[in-house]
Amino acid sequence: MILHVQNARLIDPEGLTDGIGSLTIRDGLIEAVGAAAPEGAEIIDAAGKCTAPGIVDWGVKIGEPGERHKESFRSAGLAAAAGGVTTIIARPDTLPPLDDPEALEFVARRAADAPVHIRHMAALTKGRQGREMVEMGFLQDAGAVAFSDGVRPVTDTRLLSRCMTYARGLDALIVGHPQDAGLSAGAVATSGKFASLYGLPAVSPMAEVMGLDRDLGLVRMTRARWHADQITVAASLPALRRAKDEGLDITAGTSIHHLTLNEFDLGDYRTFFRFTPPLRSEDDRVAMIEAVAEGVIDVIASFHTPQDEESKRLPFAEAAPGAVGLQTLLPAAMRLFHQGGLTLPQLWRAMSLNPARRLGLDAGRLAPGASADLVLFDPEAPFVMDRFKLLSKSKNTPFDGALMQGRVIGTWVRGKRVFAGEK
Repeated sequence: MILHVQNARLIDPEGLTDGIGSLTIRDGLIEAVGAAAPEGAEIIDAAGKCTAPGIVDWGVKIGEPGERHKESFRSAGLAAAAGGVTTIIARPDTLPPLDDPEALEFVARRAADAPVHIRHMAALTKGRQGREMVEMGFLQDAGAVAFSDGVRPVTDTRLLSRCMTYARGLDALIVGHPQDAGLSAGAVATSGKFASLYGLPAVSPMAEVMGLDRDLGLVRMTRARWHADQITVAASLPALRRAKDEGLDITAGTSIHHLTLNEFDLGDYRTFFRFTPPLRSEDDRVAMIEAVAEGVIDVIASFHTPQDEESKRLPFAEAAPGAVGLQTLLPAAMRLFHQGGLTLPQLWRAMSLNPARRLGLDAGRLAPGASADLVLFDPEAPFVMDRFKLLSKSKNTPFDGALMQGRVIGTWVRGKRVFAGEK
């Protein structure tokens, strides 16, 4: 099967270019860029809309096993395709956690029928309890792309150092959640005048800085491969820059919500704005955007966390944290583009190319030989977000009712169209 996408605005995160061109796709791979249409090819006229590599969304919570009523592999796959996400990197914080090869093989089989690629991280410690290291080698053989206890920092420093040392021998990647667990326990807001005014349990930004400093110290000691899942405060950036300048094998990510929302969005106590870590100051939000542009922060992700109505319809401090994001990541990212903070190639470098490179995946590129995982979208198309139109089982989005721009027209996985939207 041959496809030819013409009159497309090609967003190339590898060359950081943005210009009109064409793509030829044969047998699931990009065959040529800028060539004429081969004889017999199916022509797709992009009409000047943007064509980019499919998004690689790192850190997606899927409810299988244990919480399938919140999200299944099928519903997550449909939402991802509608949002231009062609690869999901699923978290291990399931019920029970993905801490043994059998559990990992089970979810891999369940995920096989999804319309998009789904790869899995495994837990770093058994039961995500921070007391005993998992069998990393067996889990890696079963397909684990990284190891993480999610938003639970491993508080036992000796155990974490052993995990890092063992992971280095396997060339495995550890994903950390920089946070001082003692300081941040029970907090739902960032400390300051606003949190005090609204009477919300709060945590200092220094909890993230202290957690980051500890983890980077262990990386220096063990020389492990390490990724920080969410950097959210400006005070963390100097340590991150120094560690990268030293040549440590580290990368860092942040969430789209911390790039587009701030602590003032908590003002009406809507629990859809309850996150872990909590939303930060406007100065921190701007600093994160600048860090992505600079390359200090490598990855932008949705941190898709589906929650049912019962866990959200509670007082703010008691509500479950997190929001769905597979279908809102792209339009939320367009806010950063339209505000002038990041170009489209910079956004796709952080949302597609960098996570693919870090995890060793064939994705994130518009080049001959690359997998034809693509999204066609209109960055200007306006719409009002209606959470009940989202394809996720759960509807907990902070963007409900918001005027947004950026509509997905089509999504392809290995050259096969898995979503067709409105032009």
